[in-house]
Amino acid sequence: MKNTGLFLFFTIISFISFAQPTGSGVTDNDLQLNTITTALPFMSITPDSRAGGMGDAGTALSPNSTSVYWNTSSLSFSKVKSEISLSYVPWLRQLTNDIHLSYLSGYVQLNKIHTIGGSLRYFSLGEITFTDASGNVIRDDKPSEFELTGAYAFRLADKLSIGLNGKFAYSNLTGGLTVGGVNTKPGVVGAADLSFTYYNDEAKIGKLDGVYTFAATFNNIGNKVAYSELSKRDFIPMNMKIGNSFKAEFDRYNHVTFAVDLQKLLVPTPGITKSTVGYNSLPNDAFIGRTNDVGVISGMIQSFYDAPGALAKDEDGKFIQNTDGSYEIVKGSRLKEELAEINIAAGVEWWYNDVFAVRTGIFYENKNKGDRQFLNFGASLKYNMFAFDFSYLAALTRQSPLGNTLRFTIRLYLGQGGGAATAGE
Repeated sequence: MKNTGLFLFFTIISFISFAQPTGSGVTDNDLQLNTITTALPFMSITPDSRAGGMGDAGTALSPNSTSVYWNTSSLSFSKVKSEISLSYVPWLRQLTNDIHLSYLSGYVQLNKIHTIGGSLRYFSLGEITFTDASGNVIRDDKPSEFELTGAYAFRLADKLSIGLNGKFAYSNLTGGLTVGGVNTKPGVVGAADLSFTYYNDEAKIGKLDGVYTFAATFNNIGNKVAYSELSKRDFIPMNMKIGNSFKAEFDRYNHVTFAVDLQKLLVPTPGITKSTVGYNSLPNDAFIGRTNDVGVISGMIQSFYDAPGALAKDEDGKFIQNTDGSYEIVKGSRLKEELAEINIAAGVEWWYNDVFAVRTGIFYENKNKGDRQFLNFGASLKYNMFAFDFSYLAALTRQSPLGNTLRFTIRLYLGQGGGAATAGE
């Protein structure tokens, strides 16, 4: 496939999805604030500066050591035999100055078919003072979480590969503190990632030669977590990403990569209750939607069709109740809410002479599903075996705790694989 129609198709679909039309006149203002929350959210924080400088559109980027997080299957096509990188992210600096994420990752190509890798993610929540109901200090603690990942990529054909990650995560948020007579405990997770990559280094858009990559990943597929024997078990941030990129080779010195990702949590959507924002006039026992108290596989499947939508109102502003006791849903609002759960990431990167790069990107999340909307900017400098990446996040919403986030990554290239390392790899 030399004409990259898939890239153009997904690019068009991605930007159309910003509007998320349904043809029924339903707007975002018709929907309720209904954010999907998970346990261990640190597992889905972007750790590296390259994708972090391209709007978090990292699924189909050319392979490097942080592909262990984004898309392990792409490592089969790396031109670098082995690489190690270390990333550091000061997190939520708008709120505090002692939360940070550290990420160490690497891989080695055993041969043209088999590649192995791994990573260690450490998240420190800084120092927290625990108090009782009266405000008396119990003790100071430094909660933390970590994730250990083993990665394997298998090349199925010249242009197709598959990847599998196994993960162990440990979340110690309370240090075994007893709350209300209930003993708390750390959260322990076993999870897996599955990824697929189609890689075409003979692609064309018109007369422009380049490299086209299409990738799909299913991440953090693992057990639910509880922090005490009595608390409800919560889903971890299982998600699906579909990405494609095109690296345009203008000449021997200038390469430009365009990337687009569609990202969705594979976690059930909460139903509407009296406590849902805007629905305080509902009866105390009202519940509209589907329960999220289901198993992991059922929850993943349910996440594609369980959005409750918006309740219809009569002329007096009261919710319309059907004769069977159920509530009328605004036509098209369920589909609108399902589409609102798709996040869109897009970025562009320019490399000059495989030495210097600049990049930028944008990330969009619907205001009813978290409202993460930001621009990214980044740069890289490469010299022989070393490279340094940097990125900056500029929030597009007011008082965003993500505003002014910085990311730093240092890379060490340890050997050549199928050919000399090219820009961005």
